[in-house]
Amino acid sequence: MGILLGAVAYDPKVVTIWDGFARFFAEAGLEFDYVLYTTYERQVAAHLRGDINVAWNSPLAWLQAKAAAAAAGREAHAIVMRDTDCDLTSVIAVRADSPIHTLEDLAGKRVGVGAADSPQATMIPLELLAGIGVKVEAVRHDVLLGKHGDHIGGERDAAKALMRGEVDAACMIDGNHLLFGKEGTLPAGSTRLIAVTEPYDHCNFTVLDAPTAAHRRFAELLLAMSYNDPALRPLLDLEGLKAWVPGRTHGYAPLERACRRFGLPPLGV
Repeated sequence: MGILLGAVAYDPKVVTIWDGFARFFAEAGLEFDYVLYTTYERQVAAHLRGDINVAWNSPLAWLQAKAAAAAAGREAHAIVMRDTDCDLTSVIAVRADSPIHTLEDLAGKRVGVGAADSPQATMIPLELLAGIGVKVEAVRHDVLLGKHGDHIGGERDAAKALMRGEVDAACMIDGNHLLFGKEGTLPAGSTRLIAVTEPYDHCNFTVLDAPTAAHRRFAELLLAMSYNDPALRPLLDLEGLKAWVPGRTHGYAPLERACRRFGLPPLGV
């Protein structure tokens, strides 16, 4: 048995990435192909049906897959992730001239967030606020629902709303706060941070039931990819990593708390 991977088409570069990786796997003797889905919910449902045997899941899709598998008496395994999937944080930013200095100051205020299903720009930051009893008006920017915030348009729109004064604070992953500064969406010195979330993990390759020999070979080949390989480096750069690392699951605790509070989006397909 080879590998049929499911991935979500959140950006045209996804095709470039997986076409390139497919060549790498073929040269290593692993039968490999991939299927692209429009939403993570469709991908998780397809995985449960057996249409694919590995899923490149967002953190929220991982929790959806784990919960759905458990309900069916099955078990989900996170086998590999990117080095850059580990120990991420999100931030809550205000304008530099804002009178808001603490999370408690946000009580009753308008807080810009990303898409409703974005772990990093919506669910985890709002759980941070709810966890300390601060009630806010969350102003969502629902860009490409179903892609779980992989498309950063919702975060960028929240940042723009902050600059226009339409919201009192904005939530985003720390890396995008830096990116928005570099690109001018958040001009240098225009914002300050009033909170940083606890670290959490992001995407992983998910398999259901006991990993097979093909799954183990797939993981082995991923872990062997070298950033020093000139053929692989552009693909790894596009995918945003320098090395693949073994999968782990303890880093999903912050999102699990958010899901207990706000609920897991239903698969619906």
